Amino acid sequence: MRRTIRNIISGLLPLLLAGAAHAQQGIQFTQYAFSGLSVNPAYAGYKENWTMNLISRIQWTGIDGAPRTGAVSIDGVADPDRKNMGLGFVVTGDMLGPQTTSSAYVNYAYRLRLNDDDTKRICFGLGAGANAYVVDYGKLSSTDPSDPGLAAGSVSKFTPDFRLGIYYYSPSFYLGLSALNLLADAGFSDNAAVVREARCYYLTVGYMTPISDAIDWKPSLLIKEDMRGPTNIDLSTNFLINKMFWIGGTYRTGVPEWSKSALQNNLNHIDAGAAIVEYYVSPNLRLGYSFDFNINKLAGYSNGTHEFSLGMSFGRRKERVINPRYF
Repeated sequence: MRRTIRNIISGLLPLLLAGAAHAQQGIQFTQYAFSGLSVNPAYAGYKENWTMNLISRIQWTGIDGAPRTGAVSIDGVADPDRKNMGLGFVVTGDMLGPQTTSSAYVNYAYRLRLNDDDTKRICFGLGAGANAYVVDYGKLSSTDPSDPGLAAGSVSKFTPDFRLGIYYYSPSFYLGLSALNLLADAGFSDNAAVVREARCYYLTVGYMTPISDAIDWKPSLLIKEDMRGPTNIDLSTNFLINKMFWIGGTYRTGVPEWSKSALQNNLNHIDAGAAIVEYYVSPNLRLGYSFDFNINKLAGYSNGTHEFSLGMSFGRRKERVINPRYF
């Protein structure tokens, strides 16, 4: 069965890499709520202390050539007294079959204070960076070695990019809007032989409320739209136990909300679920794991998706945030 899937992927990838009209949706992590900078530049500085997040995603285990993704980010406030300027840096790497995509961004957020006790802010973010695409055709195999559609050697492309975002938060609520890969098509000719990331728009919203002295409940929603493929929707519910342990789940679906020129009219919904656990080893160290499982036709071919994360907060004890940041 794995050999059959490998042959299918080897046959489809040259077609996907052949034309400029093809693009993949932006990278999305199941644990995005613990790495907000990956979806919104306005998140930079939210936790105020400098915080580093590492995340690794191994998708669709059991399928050769399936995506492998990793990201490292660090962000904090540049002016510790007023806390009006957030800075963030994020580097991402993604492997899909013969293609490797790397990106690096510098993010700046202006954080506008909304009340006297500084528990509510609205933040405006800008990220600037670049994407590098490399396709190694030596990793592909073909049933017809003379197939002219299968290129030889490797192809690479480097493009600048930027992203925008807005983020509002209070102790119990957050709302974010962002646009990523805004220069997705810049510098690509009609015969570009790479699958580049599509321009994506994100809406994130979440709420946190106590349900007992020991347990807080946080439902959240993420909507991702690239105007080409299905609209991706993540519905999540998480529980924080004793301020130390997160446990929860996510339901993910892709739905054709309206007619799109590149979308099949009879496309089935793309459904998946995920289980999430996060543990604070200390107030400054978090370990996380999530397991995604398909509940569609792919379930019979994939052994699921594993995602690991680590978060670390830095700063002297007297600089620690008095009002905890749970978003």
